[in-house]
Amino acid sequence: MNFYMPARLYVGSGCIAQHLDEISSLGDCCLVVTDGVAAKASGALSDVTSVLDTAHIDFAVWDGVSENPPVRSCLEAGLKANELGATFVVGIGGGSALDAAKAVSVFAANPTLDEDGFYGFDWQQEPLPIVLVGTTAGTGSEVTKVSVLTDSKARKHSIHDDRLFANLSFGDSTYTRTCPHAVTLSCGVDVLAHATESYFSRKADQISRAFAISAIRLAAGPLGVAARGDQLTDEQRDALYEASILGGLAINTTGTCFPHNVGYYLTENYHVPHGFASAVFLPQMLEWASQSHPGYSQEFFALIGMSREEYVKLIERCLPQQTVSMSEREVLDALPRWDGNGSVLNTITHVSVDMIRQMLDSMFV
Repeated sequence: MNFYMPARLYVGSGCIAQHLDEISSLGDCCLVVTDGVAAKASGALSDVTSVLDTAHIDFAVWDGVSENPPVRSCLEAGLKANELGATFVVGIGGGSALDAAKAVSVFAANPTLDEDGFYGFDWQQEPLPIVLVGTTAGTGSEVTKVSVLTDSKARKHSIHDDRLFANLSFGDSTYTRTCPHAVTLSCGVDVLAHATESYFSRKADQISRAFAISAIRLAAGPLGVAARGDQLTDEQRDALYEASILGGLAINTTGTCFPHNVGYYLTENYHVPHGFASAVFLPQMLEWASQSHPGYSQEFFALIGMSREEYVKLIERCLPQQTVSMSEREVLDALPRWDGNGSVLNTITHVSVDMIRQMLDSMFV
């Protein structure tokens, strides 16, 4: 078994204000990294800045985080943090903001670092300490060592490094209550993608499988409600946020499988939101896994309390109407990116490039 998660995680309403001393211990100046919208709308930004004011910590807010954040913008924010004399970085928002904050902490400590050096882990200095405050129930970035960013060629890549674990993470699910319906669904199916891919990873073990199953069981009810178009109760929001954290803990051990990496292609080229882009390939992964590992798959469905048909139906009800159309040439041009790809190889079922070609052809051509 394998489990390592050194981030200190606090959960519950008002948890940020309850731990002012621990935030203060990180220094007297910080850069707050946000998307400029969700952080304000949720109330998280005002809660954080109030704590920083109370602790007499100088800060500046950098709200330039976009969806699928570019490495270039993280570098710019890192230089701002360095000029500010920041001793730590605070990320507030969904997965994009939290992943960006991790990268900003690297560039702030290494102001001469370029994109190649970042991806090559040529980090001469340790990243600045990181504080993360989540406002969506999806990526679980609060508890992972992962940062997913877009490079200068508009390609999404995930990097994994123990130095990207947060020093402090705050999980106040009340911040998720302002999420728009589409965001709730996209982030929610990302939870299912994380948990399902983790379970069917070659690196899965007893602990990661426990996290994955618990995440799915917690998320299924609220997502069924959201898929009907109904508003979630506060208790359902709480359950969905807890599921996102459990999903993050699961992939922290195992990583993701081919649905995530093939999903990157949909996001880059067809602007499909990340959660939807990953989850759309889960039914195919489950079909292949049921064929190659029938006993293992049957145990999975028994543990989540749904048949494969029921689980696939839940996933598909959460997805928007499919509008992506690809040419055969586009599919063929994309295939080399999955030859030898780590996420593809991580899938418990052998997945060949030709299998991916047939899948994309049947779904989008």
